Parts: sequence; structure tokens; C-alpha cells
Amino acid sequence: MKIKKVLVSQPKPASEKSPYYDIAEKYGVKIDFRPFIKVESLSAREFRQQKISILDHTAVIFTSRHAIDHFFHLCTELRVTVPETMKYFCVTEAVALYIQKYVQYRKRKIFFGTTGKIEDLIPAITKHKTEKYLVPMSDVHNDDVKNLLDKHRITHTEAVMYRTVSNDFTPEEKFDYDMLVFFSPAGVSSLKKNFPDFDQKDIKIGTFGSTTAQAVRDAGLRLDLEAPTVQAPSMTAALDMFIKENNK
Repeated sequence: MKIKKVLVSQPKPASEKSPYYDIAEKYGVKIDFRPFIKVESLSAREFRQQKISILDHTAVIFTSRHAIDHFFHLCTELRVTVPETMKYFCVTEAVALYIQKYVQYRKRKIFFGTTGKIEDLIPAITKHKTEKYLVPMSDVHNDDVKNLLDKHRITHTEAVMYRTVSNDFTPEEKFDYDMLVFFSPAGVSSLKKNFPDFDQKDIKIGTFGSTTAQAVRDAGLRLDLEAPTVQAPSMTAALDMFIKENNK
């Protein structure tokens, strides 16, 4: 069966120069963008149950833009005024620059890594070892950050501030795709939640990342395209090759 309509479970690309648009044009395929999941803040009441005081901390470690949005959203909800002296440690410069949405950007209180890995931030964090760090997190997270900070004896508190939930489909939304592309296990769970009687038949499923691929298999579905590979390091490269081969 030829692939004519693809659903990519991510937000629409900000740039018109996205490789997805090139693929659509090249093969005459319609590509829709619709996240299966969305991120939402915990309520002030839910956050209070963790018995964490934001103002007991003098520095915050941000691992993503989501973390920034939900940290400042909760501060507003809790009527917490973040002091001017608060320091911010971010995994990348892009995340650091995003803070400008909420606070004035001052180099002396904003630090960032270069590779996007938390290990990169350790030299800056250990230079400010006396700070008390707060780490905003999602409800689903691993212990990598905790273990790394514990190893370097950094005083810190992990605070769950946001969660990933299913972005439910409405009855009006057509679900007539030849291929579905997933980027997280939560997206696969959302598919099963939205369509409990989902029958894959000829619908192709593509994934990015090993945990997402495993989630498809665990859900009893057939995985047709798995990225990244040596030949296709990105989802768009893999999709291009797959559609070319499939639509011969």
C-alpha cells in the first residue's frame, strides 16, 4: 500500500524550510503534525503536597524550556516572588536565552553548558557549591541528574513541576493515516488511550529512539521503521528513504 498521508506526532515545524516539507513535495505525500501528548503544570495544591519551598533555594537547574515555563508558572500560582539573586544553570545556551521570557538576562547569574548534557554543567555548579539547587522535573524522569549531583555532593532538591498527558483526539478529527511517526513511549500510550480498538492492518508505524521502538512492540504493534540508523541519523532522513522504497 502506497503511503499518501503521514501523521507526525510533533508540533508543526516553526520553519518553512523543514525537511518534512521537502519530503511531502518530493513524493506527493500529505504530512500532518499533531502531538499525541502535551505537557501541563501541576496545580499549586499538587505542588504543595511535595512540601518543597522554592525560596529555600538559591539556584535552579533547568534541563529544558518546559522546565522554565512550568517553574515560573508555578511561582505565579503560588504567589512566590523569585529573588533577583537567584542563579540559573541551563543545559544549553538556547535554554538559557529562553529565560529572558521571564527574567532579565544577566550573565553573572545565568550559566549554561555546550553539549546539552547535564555533565557539562558540573564544572559551573561545583564552582558555586554553596548554593542550594532546585531541579524542576517531569513526573516521568530518570535519576541521572540526582545521581550526578549526589556524586559531587551538591545540595539539591528535585521538584516535580509538570507532567506529560495524552493530547486527546476529538470525534471531529479524522484519523485516516497510512503512516504514524512517534518520538516517545508516551505518544504510543496516547494512541492506545485514544483508540483502544486500534487495528494496525496496513498502517505503517515509524519511531525515533530505542525506548519508543520498544513501546510499540510492547503495545503489540508492528514496527515498520526504526530510526536513527547509520544511514539515517534523523527521522526525516529515515522517512525519506522509507517512503521512496515503499512507494516504488
